[in-house]
Amino acid sequence: MNTYIRQDLYDELESRLNGEANLIQVIIGPRQVGKTTLALQLLEKWQGSTLYETADQPGTPSLAWLEEVWQSARALPDRNVPTLLVVDEVQKIPRWSDLTKKLFDEDKIAKRNLRVVILGSSSLLVQRGLQESLAGRFELHRHYQWSYSECKEAFGLSLPEYLYFGGYPGGLALREDPVRWARYIRDSLIETVLAKDIFLMSPVSKPVLLRQTFSLATGYPAQILSYQKMIGSLTDAGNVTTIASYLKLLASAFLVLPLERFSGTLIKQRGSVPKIIVFDNALVSAMNNLNKDDVRDNPTWQGRIVENALGARIQVAIEKQGGELSYWRERDKEVDFVVRVGKSLLAIEVKSGQLKESLGGLEYFLKKYPEAKGLVICDRHQESDSHAGIPKVDLEDFLLDPDSFLSQSL
Repeated sequence: MNTYIRQDLYDELESRLNGEANLIQVIIGPRQVGKTTLALQLLEKWQGSTLYETADQPGTPSLAWLEEVWQSARALPDRNVPTLLVVDEVQKIPRWSDLTKKLFDEDKIAKRNLRVVILGSSSLLVQRGLQESLAGRFELHRHYQWSYSECKEAFGLSLPEYLYFGGYPGGLALREDPVRWARYIRDSLIETVLAKDIFLMSPVSKPVLLRQTFSLATGYPAQILSYQKMIGSLTDAGNVTTIASYLKLLASAFLVLPLERFSGTLIKQRGSVPKIIVFDNALVSAMNNLNKDDVRDNPTWQGRIVENALGARIQVAIEKQGGELSYWRERDKEVDFVVRVGKSLLAIEVKSGQLKESLGGLEYFLKKYPEAKGLVICDRHQESDSHAGIPKVDLEDFLLDPDSFLSQSL
């Protein structure tokens, strides 16, 4: 991990920092996916003066600490190229955005040659600060769990390994000992987020219920799960509003994504029964104490983790284009994923078993929404001809480059 560079993310950040427009570059994403590593790789190659500081400290840093860091960056030698300041875990500083706005505006007025990168593992807290104080002054970069192509290139993962171990690079170094790997995922990642990060985002009146909601979500990856069923499965008392709010918190922490039902109008989507997508299969495998044989020998679980991995990566891909991901269900008809980007609409069906299974839901959707296109994602060993004229793509090929396949299909 120390030598591997997430090249697309690195190139985009470097290009923005070297561009004429001087905006604050903000990186958000889950813990332990290499946000800090990428920033340090950039610092190492930067031609000018650099300064890296982190607010991830035993005691909460003050605004005075942040101002002192900024002043230190201003005092660094000018090498005729911009000075680069990186502040990590900035959301832990109360009212950080107000002071950042003041300091950044001062630099603009004084025409100081200073470029700033801010990193945070809390989407909600960072974006709240950006919206409150830094409008028009920043660009946002979302760094998610590693893709299959990154894991294959950096660690040599096969597709079955990726579907089981997921894309947390720190954990992948431990994959030869699955018990140790699972303990790392639960203790170093999940527990830290549930016990620390989420409580910084928002008051949680029922911490036990929050944990149970996360456990329930990871037990039903890629499943449509009504709020009433969730409440009936939880031992702690809760209501629909509470469960929905906790799912949103888990989404802000890059753990769980509750998909809304597509109905053709945004108004009808809100408040619908959610489909649960877990952001990375590592969370599913570790929380359910699955081993690789459990997944391989159980077609139901195999189908779930395949669909879940696809849902997570499709979300990452279409988010770059400002798109929306949902699912569709009407009576006994269902489509796994619906992608909307602008006026383009794409219905996606996932088949991890035999393709001879009915595509009735997808065909019905395409008739109901004739402006939509269809796509089937399935295993390579399945029949090569398209089904009912609907294009088909191999699962592994799609996961290696979801951006290209989605762009071609929309």
